[in-house]
Amino acid sequence: MKVLKTDTIPELYIIGAGPGDPDLITIKGYKILQKANVVLYDNLANKELLDIAPDDCEKIYVGKKPYGDYTPQEEIHLLIKEKAFSKGLVVRLKGGDPFIFGRGYEEIMYARRNGINAYYVPGITSMQAAGLDDIPLTHRSLSEGIWIITGTKKSGALSDDLRWATKSNATVVIYMGMKKAQQISDIYIEEGKGEMPVTVIQHASLPHQKSAVGKVKDLTDMIERSKLTHPAIIIIGEVISLKETEQD
Repeated sequence: MKVLKTDTIPELYIIGAGPGDPDLITIKGYKILQKANVVLYDNLANKELLDIAPDDCEKIYVGKKPYGDYTPQEEIHLLIKEKAFSKGLVVRLKGGDPFIFGRGYEEIMYARRNGINAYYVPGITSMQAAGLDDIPLTHRSLSEGIWIITGTKKSGALSDDLRWATKSNATVVIYMGMKKAQQISDIYIEEGKGEMPVTVIQHASLPHQKSAVGKVKDLTDMIERSKLTHPAIIIIGEVISLKETEQD
């Protein structure tokens, strides 16, 4: 490990890279990237954002591809510690918002326990990109709230909260749920809500974004027919009918 210079301050900034479009990063995140010494970036962070960092900035991929190869969290922690003390300002660039189904908080706590100044910079999370597909997440006549649910808990199971969410009129957003599509559909059918509108949005905010709209009872067929895959979000609720109305 390199010797820490006396004027080097070990710092970590956990920055939300947004849903994909590089223009959706915050101004604060942009400014911090401009002075980064090291960037540890995720699979879902747009690689164009790396060009904002100085030419001599060290850029290290520590991505986690869904259901594929990934960099162990313990290894990421060790890199944060090593690079912060040897080089100074480390940026952890994470897709979406680091505190929404990311492990940004764990990384901040690890850094602080090891004597590293650590800060959080919010990002636009992928569910907000639904608006780019003309779908509002709330609407005063149709939805009084939002349930944000993970399709993959630490155990690998779908969140139990989904069944509770079906009993409300809130919009339901499911992250990392593509492999649980049939289970999601079955739960809604069991609750008598198989006709509820659903949309799946893949690569939200990017030029190659794809989406499909249908009924939640047909979710699996809809995904297969439209050839959708991860990374994608599943949104269920009456607000989706607004998009269908506008298209008619």
